[in-house]
Amino acid sequence: MKARLVTIAVSSVVGVCVCLAGATAPVAAHHAFAAEFDAEKPVEFSGTVTKVEWINPHVWIHLDVTRDNGATEGWAFEAGTPNVLFRRGFTRRSLLPGTDVRVDGYQAKDGTNRANGRDITFADGSKLFLGSSGTGAPYELARPGVDTVDPARPE
Repeated sequence: MKARLVTIAVSSVVGVCVCLAGATAPVAAHHAFAAEFDAEKPVEFSGTVTKVEWINPHVWIHLDVTRDNGATEGWAFEAGTPNVLFRRGFTRRSLLPGTDVRVDGYQAKDGTNRANGRDITFADGSKLFLGSSGTGAPYELARPGVDTVDPARPE
């Protein structure tokens, strides 16, 4: 009888451990801005939204950009989390494929067509902030002539 109780107890513990091990979910690592993007390589493109990935930990906005030579390039801009963007005024209908926008940000260090997005400007002139806070990105820094008026340039 005692052996049977030990067997049941051990089986129960093993069963619980197996269930817990199977219940774990993979976790994507969150990164600092400087780990992947270069604050010295600002980019700004006008293009057409081709896809928006509303996934954690970051929303990705994909654009088709027509370059000066007429070639079309695909670019992907990393934005904040879905929750942060929703709180800033985005909706899932704000960024449908086919929407023309202008996006500025900072290019990936590896030189690929990826960037950390700062702002997105819609055709009607409305602008929304894309960035994540606390990543070390230069979002709070004013860009002369962009975020501030250059005294040498009349408006």
